[in-house]
Amino acid sequence: MSSKRLADEDYNNYSSAEASPNEEFPDELFNAPSPTVGEYERLGEQSGTKWYHSLIHLLKGNIGTGLLGLPLAVKNAGLVLGPISLLVMGIVAVHCMNLLVKCAHYLSQRMRKSFLDYGDTMMFGLQQTPVSWLQTHSLWGRRLVDFFLIVTQLGFCCVYFVFLAENIKQVVEAANGTTNNCHSNVTVVMTNSMDSRLYMLSCLPFFILLVFIRNLKCLSYFSMAANIAMLVSLIIIYQYIIPTIPDPRGLPYLAGWKTYPLFFGTAIFAFEGIGVILPLENKMKKPKQFPFVLYLGMAIVTLLYLSLGTLGYLRFGEHIQASITLNLPNCWFYQSVKLLYSFGIFITYALQFYVPAEILIPFVVSRVPERWTLCVDLATRAAMVCITCVLAVLIPRLDIVISLVGSVSSSALALIIPPLLEIATFYGEGLSGWAIAKDILISLFGIIGFVVGTYVSIWELVSPAAPST
Repeated sequence: MSSKRLADEDYNNYSSAEASPNEEFPDELFNAPSPTVGEYERLGEQSGTKWYHSLIHLLKGNIGTGLLGLPLAVKNAGLVLGPISLLVMGIVAVHCMNLLVKCAHYLSQRMRKSFLDYGDTMMFGLQQTPVSWLQTHSLWGRRLVDFFLIVTQLGFCCVYFVFLAENIKQVVEAANGTTNNCHSNVTVVMTNSMDSRLYMLSCLPFFILLVFIRNLKCLSYFSMAANIAMLVSLIIIYQYIIPTIPDPRGLPYLAGWKTYPLFFGTAIFAFEGIGVILPLENKMKKPKQFPFVLYLGMAIVTLLYLSLGTLGYLRFGEHIQASITLNLPNCWFYQSVKLLYSFGIFITYALQFYVPAEILIPFVVSRVPERWTLCVDLATRAAMVCITCVLAVLIPRLDIVISLVGSVSSSALALIIPPLLEIATFYGEGLSGWAIAKDILISLFGIIGFVVGTYVSIWELVSPAAPST
C-alpha cells in the first residue's frame, strides 16, 4: 500500500481489497531479513495524531449499544460470575489486540510495507508459515478477515436499527403518560402504537440518506455532537442507578448454564473495537506510544463495562431489559436520555457502515463503466442499508441480535484469529511452546463460544417458549 493511502481521506484510498485474486508474491518477500525487536518505524509517515486523540478514538470505538446491554449480560451469567467473566474477557481481548499490533509491526517491516490492515496482516502472516498450502492460499486469509469484518460491522448496523426502534417506540407509547415527575422508577406504557418493525422501516430512509455522505469529514461535527450526547446520557444513567440500588441478596450469584452463552455473545460484542486498532496505531505521530494508549483506553473501557453491567443489574434485578435505557423512569428528563443516545447511535451507524462499504463498493463499481460509477455506488449503499434493515426486522429482539452478532463474528475477529495469527507469524522464529499453548487455548475458547453462543442465540430466537426480556 502506498503512503498516499495514509494521508488521503478520500473513500477509495481506504479500500483493503487492492490485490487481485490471481496476484502472486515474489520469493524475495519470503526471504526478507527479519526485523529486530524495537526496530519498527513507520515508513513514509511525517505527521499524525497525538496519543490523547488516539485514546479518544479508541474509547469511541468501544462504547456503543453493547455497553447498554451488559446489565442483561451480567444477569445471564450471575451477580458474581458475570463481573469476573467480564474482567477475564477484557484481559483476553486486550491481549489479542496487542497480538494483532505485534504481528502487524513485524510483518510491515519484513514486507517493507508502510502499513498493514487486519486483512493484509492475516495474508502476510500465512505466508510465514512452513506449510506450503497456507502460503499459496494466503490471499484467502485476507478474504476471511474481510468477510468477518463485513458481517461484524453490518451486524452492528442491524443492532442499531433494533435499538432505535425499541427506544423510539417506548418514548412514543409513553408520551401521554410522561410527566416532569422523575421520582417514579417505572416506565409505564400508556398507549399501544405500531410494531417495532414498522419503526425500523420508518427509520430506513434516514439511514439511506445518512450513508450517502461518502466523505467522513462531513460527518465530523455530527460525530462530535453524537459523542457528547452519548456521554451526557451515560452520566445521567449512572446518576439514576447509583443512589437507588436495592438489597442485592435475592439475586443469584451464578445463573444457569443455558444462559451463559448469551452472556458470552453480548460481552464479546461489547469489546467491538479490534477493527479500529491498526488504523488508529497507523495514524499516530509516535506509534511507540500506542501500547500505552491501548492499555489505558481498554482499562477505562473495561472499568466502564464492569461498573455499568454490575450496577445496572443490581439496580433493576430480574426486570433488566435488553438495553438499560428501556428501564429508565417515565419522565421527560430520562426519556430525553433515550433520544440523546438514539441520536448518537444514528450517527454512529455511518461510521460502522464505512468499513464494509470500503471493502464491497470498490469491488462493485470497478465492474461498471465510469459514467455509472456514482449511481452504482449510491445504489450499492442503499442496498446494503436495506439488507441490515431486513435482518433487523427478521430478528427484532435486541438482546438476541446482540448475542448472535457477538458469537458469530466478533468472537472470530477478537478471540480466534489473533492467537492463530501469532503462531503463523512467529512459528518459524522460534515461538515458545508456552506461547503456542496459550494461543491455542485462547482460540479454542473463542471457537467454543462461537459454536455454543450461536446455537443458544438461535435457539432462543426460534423457541416459542423463550421469554422476552
